[in-house]
Amino acid sequence: MKLKITPSTGNVFRDLGFRREEAEHLLVRADLMIQIQKLVLARGLKQKAAAKTLGVTQPRISDLLRGRIDLFSTDALIDMLARLGATVRLTVKVRPAA
Repeated sequence: MKLKITPSTGNVFRDLGFRREEAEHLLVRADLMIQIQKLVLARGLKQKAAAKTLGVTQPRISDLLRGRIDLFSTDALIDMLARLGATVRLTVKVRPAA
């Protein structure tokens, strides 16, 4: 049996069929969520302590740790990172014209 391999676009959400614009938003939010998850875990924060630190409820932390990307805006995620003492910088890269 021969496997068909399709090269990635570099954005998993685009590969899954999302429109280009939506895929870019989802990728940014996913990257921000992963950084929050890493910081919370690295600090050994339990959900209740993380909620207090981030200024949200414990159920919101649960949603965040379960990767519920649909429930968080980019702004909310940046606010949480700031509360964790992180600095967020955006890098913009222009794709070559297709």
